Amino acid sequence: VEWARGKTHDDQPLLALLVWLKAYQRLGYFPKLAEVPTVVAEHIRSVVGLPEAVVLAEAAERSATRHRSYVRTRVGVAYDAAGVRAVAAKAIRKAAQAKDNPADLINVALDELVRAQCELPGYTTLDELTEKIRTEVNRGFFSLVSGRVDAAGRARLGRLLVVDPVTRRSEYDGLKDVAQAASLGKFKGRLAFLRDLDALGPTEVWLEGIPPGKIAHFAGEARVTDVAGLRKVADEDKRLTLIVSLLHTVRTGVRDDVVTMFCKRVAAIHKKGRDQLEALREIHRAESERLLGVFGDVLDGVREAVTPVEQQLGDPSMDASEGDRAAEAVAERAGRLVLKALEQAGGL
Repeated sequence: VEWARGKTHDDQPLLALLVWLKAYQRLGYFPKLAEVPTVVAEHIRSVVGLPEAVVLAEAAERSATRHRSYVRTRVGVAYDAAGVRAVAAKAIRKAAQAKDNPADLINVALDELVRAQCELPGYTTLDELTEKIRTEVNRGFFSLVSGRVDAAGRARLGRLLVVDPVTRRSEYDGLKDVAQAASLGKFKGRLAFLRDLDALGPTEVWLEGIPPGKIAHFAGEARVTDVAGLRKVADEDKRLTLIVSLLHTVRTGVRDDVVTMFCKRVAAIHKKGRDQLEALREIHRAESERLLGVFGDVLDGVREAVTPVEQQLGDPSMDASEGDRAAEAVAERAGRLVLKALEQAGGL
């Protein structure tokens, strides 16, 4: 406050100078006083203790220039429009090698200007600078890609834009088709589609050295542009680069589709195999249980035939001939019971 009072003589210029000081410390540039929210001006006025009749108003141009100079001197910055543009241009040009969104490029420039303690230029200045540099960088990429595509490749890519008079669709529109269910027929169709895409040309060679972010942006622009829109692109190099970028992105996506569909097909086969294996186990388990049941019936029959005779053979008064006849009777009875059990189970 003491510093501001030493630079001004009236309350209204004092308020304007303090608002600009706090605004610059917070924003990094001088906003128009008319754009400063009323609550900010009122807060500063109350802290300084100025009367409520003092309002924030635009000062004369000479006074405004003088006040901005006071603030720059206090915060330790020098106003250098050319230097600020040079710092911003360098940051934008470097970022534009990988980024394409203008908002991202402007943010990079702002970060660099703040780091360099530069006074921030107007948004329009940064926007125009970004558009100019972005166009220059992209034009360089367009020329690089276009120079790598030979005449045969240009002819193949050109056929993509031919509209079939019957279906009223072009092969270019077909590039935007998405994968469907992972049935065997759809899987074979996706494989055939991938072979057709690979036959159009080595997009990875044509786009070598182009940052992935740029390729994704060019492909996105091509995806939302129809054939008629592409034909309206005056720059042939740009049109060719957009097509190549979309084709490259589609090839990558179709490879992912093929792998995904293959994994799903194999998983379906495995699941079917597990289900069939479990069904076979159930069949074999039932058969084993049935055979064990028959074996149990056989053992029951033999036990039924043997038990009374064992008691007789244990009698010490029984001679050898009687024992032999008893054993033969047991064998005959056991045989009949065993055959009966096997017959009831379906035969031998």
